[in-house]
Amino acid sequence: MDFHERLHQSIHDHDSLVCVGLDVDKEKMPGFLFETSKQPYREFCHQIIDATKDVACAYKLNSAFYEAIGSEGFSIMKDVVSFIPKNTIVIVDGKRNDIGNTAKKYATAFFEGLGADAVTVNPYLGWDGIEPFLSYSDRCSFILCRTSNPSASDFQDLVTESGLQLFLCVADKIKQWAETGCCGAVVGATYPEELRCIREVLGDHIPFLIPGVGKQGGDVEKTVRFGTNSQGDQAVINSSRGIIYAGTDDDYAAHAGKAATTLQDQINIYRKKK
Repeated sequence: MDFHERLHQSIHDHDSLVCVGLDVDKEKMPGFLFETSKQPYREFCHQIIDATKDVACAYKLNSAFYEAIGSEGFSIMKDVVSFIPKNTIVIVDGKRNDIGNTAKKYATAFFEGLGADAVTVNPYLGWDGIEPFLSYSDRCSFILCRTSNPSASDFQDLVTESGLQLFLCVADKIKQWAETGCCGAVVGATYPEELRCIREVLGDHIPFLIPGVGKQGGDVEKTVRFGTNSQGDQAVINSSRGIIYAGTDDDYAAHAGKAATTLQDQINIYRKKK
């Protein structure tokens, strides 16, 4: 199966668009883990995965949180990826890019070194920074299009000579690049009107990675209505802190499972209306 088929299958298998963000942060993780566990980061992620695997169609690992651990971070990330069930999509969120030769090494590190199904990619360098990622025909590159952060408008709302805002120019490029390889779009739930416009540009086939619900305050109903395709598919809706840090005591994993199920139920209410 290609990536679109695997994503569709995972969504179907789990009846879910929920993507659980595994952003390990010592300051937010249950403190007792660092006293009782020899491998607190691994144990934390394993427990979260076990508690959410029935409702998560995807997991997203933000590489910054693992890099901050130090030299062991890559090993931990690789272990966590290998623990994720095989019928579930693995996204490594590194937002990498550079000139072509360097971009090729980023793609190798994430797709081959970590075994990711998908990565996030910065489009700022244009085609020669994108092409090395798209050469992995069975993987997906989610291109930053309209990010969820408050200052996204500093550059992404700028109006170009064509009369289009920059994020819409990026959307046009994603549509063009998707003719060469598997591209998706990163679009924040915190900007629902922009989400609607980008889905109109990209159509039904191109998958969306949608951060911004949960702690960032994105509206679930608008996210589903505007971000999924006409079948309520080809989108993953990410929540990180709102799920994995729902509890801080020894039952933290159970709280994470409940939070993921609650988000799944909320999303599915609106999916059924599409």
